[in-house]
Amino acid sequence: MKRSREKAASELFAALYPRLAGWCRRLVDDDETAHEIASEAFTRLWARWTAVAEPRGFLYVTAANLVRDHWRRMERERRAVRRATTEEALRPPAEQTDPSVRLLVQSLPERLRVPILLHYYADMPIREVSALTGRKEGTVKADLHAARELLRAHLRRSLDHTL
Repeated sequence: MKRSREKAASELFAALYPRLAGWCRRLVDDDETAHEIASEAFTRLWARWTAVAEPRGFLYVTAANLVRDHWRRMERERRAVRRATTEEALRPPAEQTDPSVRLLVQSLPERLRVPILLHYYADMPIREVSALTGRKEGTVKADLHAARELLRAHLRRSLDHTL
């Protein structure tokens, strides 16, 4: 029993780790952090191996949560650096006018961010996003639409300020 469990976990790791790590890499823009997140997702899966019905979904949702935590940590660090820099400078630094899509996605409410990450960044079909999040397909579609509209509005505002 233990041998077959280890073999199944090993096969799952071989099949999913490269793609999961690549997905994380696109979100965090750092190889080492991406591998840490993907590895941690697999570690958490292994700890709950017998209780997880859909390992792939569990891995991506767990990785999305870990990416979100990473983004929050990075934002706290940025704010701390900004505060320290502002205290030293006579005038505050100019606002960045080129919005990062990653930062815009990060700023979305969680109910909109998770479907965006799973559908567009993990290439999961709406049906699968629906199953993983426990929401109806129509709700997922509506959330994706709402998220796209928010992102579009943010991008328009940013572009208007640069012209």
